[in-house]
Amino acid sequence: MSCCGTGAELAMLAATDPREVLLASRPIAGNLRQTDLSVPEAHCGACIHTVEKALGALPGVSSARLNLSTRRVTIKWRADLDTPPDFIGTLRDVGYEAHLFEVDGDAGDTTLSGLIRALAVSGFAAGNIMLLSVSIWSGADPATRDLFHGLSALIALPTLIYSGRVFFRSAWQALCHGRTNMDVPISLGVLLAFGMSLYETATHGPHAYFDASVSLLFFLLIGRTLDHMMRERARVAVKGLARLAARGALVQQVDGAQTYMPVAEIKPGMTILLAAGERVPVDAVVMQGRSALDVALVTGESVPQSAQPGDMLRAGTLNLTGPLTITATAAANDSFLAEMLRMMEAAEHGRSAYRRIADRASALYAPVVHLTAAITLAGWMFVEGDWHHAITIAVAVLIITCPCALGLAVPMVQVVAARRLFEAGIMIKDGGALERLAEVDTIVFDKTGTLTEGQPRLVDADSFDPAMLTLAGSIAAHSRHPFSRALASARPVAPPMIFDAIAEIPGCGIEAWMEGSLLRLGRPEWALQSVPCSDGAASSVMLSRDGRRLADFRFEDSLRAGAADTIADLKRDHFAIEIVSGDREAPVRALANSLGVAAFAGVLPGGKAEHVADLAKAGKKVLMVGDGLNDTPALMAAHASMAPASAADIGRNAADLVFLRDNLSAVPLALAVARAARKLVKQNLALAVGYNVIAVPVAVFGHVTPLVAAVAMSGSSIVVVANALRLRRTMAR
Repeated sequence: MSCCGTGAELAMLAATDPREVLLASRPIAGNLRQTDLSVPEAHCGACIHTVEKALGALPGVSSARLNLSTRRVTIKWRADLDTPPDFIGTLRDVGYEAHLFEVDGDAGDTTLSGLIRALAVSGFAAGNIMLLSVSIWSGADPATRDLFHGLSALIALPTLIYSGRVFFRSAWQALCHGRTNMDVPISLGVLLAFGMSLYETATHGPHAYFDASVSLLFFLLIGRTLDHMMRERARVAVKGLARLAARGALVQQVDGAQTYMPVAEIKPGMTILLAAGERVPVDAVVMQGRSALDVALVTGESVPQSAQPGDMLRAGTLNLTGPLTITATAAANDSFLAEMLRMMEAAEHGRSAYRRIADRASALYAPVVHLTAAITLAGWMFVEGDWHHAITIAVAVLIITCPCALGLAVPMVQVVAARRLFEAGIMIKDGGALERLAEVDTIVFDKTGTLTEGQPRLVDADSFDPAMLTLAGSIAAHSRHPFSRALASARPVAPPMIFDAIAEIPGCGIEAWMEGSLLRLGRPEWALQSVPCSDGAASSVMLSRDGRRLADFRFEDSLRAGAADTIADLKRDHFAIEIVSGDREAPVRALANSLGVAAFAGVLPGGKAEHVADLAKAGKKVLMVGDGLNDTPALMAAHASMAPASAADIGRNAADLVFLRDNLSAVPLALAVARAARKLVKQNLALAVGYNVIAVPVAVFGHVTPLVAAVAMSGSSIVVVANALRLRRTMAR
């Protein structure tokens, strides 16, 4: 069943060439490459098991994960292989057509359109057959009854062929490849009910079940359509992100020629001409021009931010006012926007312990259902000897025990939680992180760049002589050190000062020659030419001329927005909180005292990881929140981890969650969503299991007709989906 159109068919043909698969893959950590394929026909827990098992058995494949919401399978395989394994052929061998995955946010939902058409046809047919059945039930004579049964058969047959293909095709492909899925018992139930009705009509029997078979199909399609709609509703955020991706950009070639190139062909180092009103196609740095940018996608701020030479731009941000010349720093697949898309989709198909249990149960369910129905058939034949009644009960058992609710129990909560967090500017890299986050009882914060802005500010800038501040700021403008940037931004507006020579001494400061004098801006001991540089951290900068002090500049780092309220909220929720920082004792202790938490200062990167490991040995479940390169070992060692979007690339890659906005309130919100999601997952699993515990015995003992079974099965799926959607309402209060 293809729902991707001509483009997908061409992509599928091209993907049979291993070279195309290799080009479409990308390198990831651990000497691995990742390939993303689209599997349009996957739709249930048994599909997950079959696809992942087949791909996971290929030589060189590290892992394979199928996301039912996107019909996307992510395959990680060894990068040292000369050619990738035959993913497409392997999936075709187990009954699934596949092609290279491409995000298309503007494509229509053809699957939903097909489901709605099938639903409309089955509903129309069910209504008409029901009218004929009412006439029969009201006491029609045998000739009229046979006529109405025949008319019902003429309506039911094309209906089953058209509307039933949603289930029949999937079931047939599964059986042809020696396996079962959820659609096999459904198809058997519908076809058996129809076959029994044809037999009754041909033998002039008093009872036929055309109304039951078509109505059964109608209710099954209601459940399948709602399932699809709920998944798509939960994925609106991902589709919105895809629409923010530029389709291409105007690239300036080395010879000066300008060429419009698709975004996938833009490489790092290319020069891009970005006009006002265009979105940034890939991560880039501004080379020329000034403009205002809408960066709400990255920071959540509605106020436009200025862009000038040297500023970094994120893919997906909107250029508002002026043209810019920018240089690409990453390919489209490695951009910030692509990273967010991957994190959002990873959140949907992450394998938490609950989801692994549900997937395994769903995969085993079809054989169990068939066995239960067969035993029921044999039992009623033994008790009554009425094969007609026995088959009717067996059909009801086949239908009512379909594990749709169990298959939906966990993933629906995950996709709703992922969207709720995304709306708050929080991206999840792993769906299993929600489960780990819900278990956290201890939170360890880094200081600089996490609890604080990480951008030093000059203290009492108004108290300095403007001429002295201009001189210091002009020297500082030649350095990218945080203190230098703070000084440069604080200098008064004045013509630039010209120096005879200027140089930055790593670890010490900047020295400049002007009018025969040596100016130094940096560590006090170095600026006074009294002692060489030390390796310790400095909190102040001195400006000197020929070894004589001219001015001292001190800096402070302000708290990140929402930091104080966040700590207060977490303490109120009885979390143990610590600050573990590589900074000096004095500023760390001052911050810890102001927030009322424990603190450890001067801790090296390895020490942070050891501290987290020690807490884990003591039975604590640690959430590490950090942003720097030195936090990476601790982020990886923690039970769960978060990092701001401003964190170093390696820090973002190591974290389970990334929050895009500057406000630290993302931490308690993520914890609250995770705990609410865990509660709903347990409720959904209990509902799914409880439904089967009650429904199966009732059906086996003959108290359920096939039509009632269809209503009950669809109802259980709807209840599970509705319960998952409560997460949005719960967190909104």
